[in-house]
Amino acid sequence: MAELTVLHNTRCSTSRHALDAVADAGVDAEVVHYLKTPLDRAQLLDLIATLEDPPADLVSKDAFFAEQGLAADDITTAEQVADLLVQHPRLMQRPVLVRGDRAVIGRPKDRVAAFLAKGW
Repeated sequence: MAELTVLHNTRCSTSRHALDAVADAGVDAEVVHYLKTPLDRAQLLDLIATLEDPPADLVSKDAFFAEQGLAADDITTAEQVADLLVQHPRLMQRPVLVRGDRAVIGRPKDRVAAFLAKGW
């Protein structure tokens, strides 16, 4: 079993940078292409519970977010975030690195190296 899981989007340069950093660190990682195999609500709630960041940070507030008529007030709880990401997986911030009972969003890029260095 891999010591690290990376929730990855191949079209995202920051996510690709995270995979490079993981490889450079020699860490065994499972890469989950979350757009091809989206997380279900229970998996998202588990992820949010381990996240070092506020739940709302897991949502990318990009143009698609605005096109859906969404606002920050719509995603203040873990349940709201999970429900939104089940409906629109493309709104998940990436990359997300998970190790044991801890997870971090790999933005900005320097957070990846810091998370890998902790080595839980």
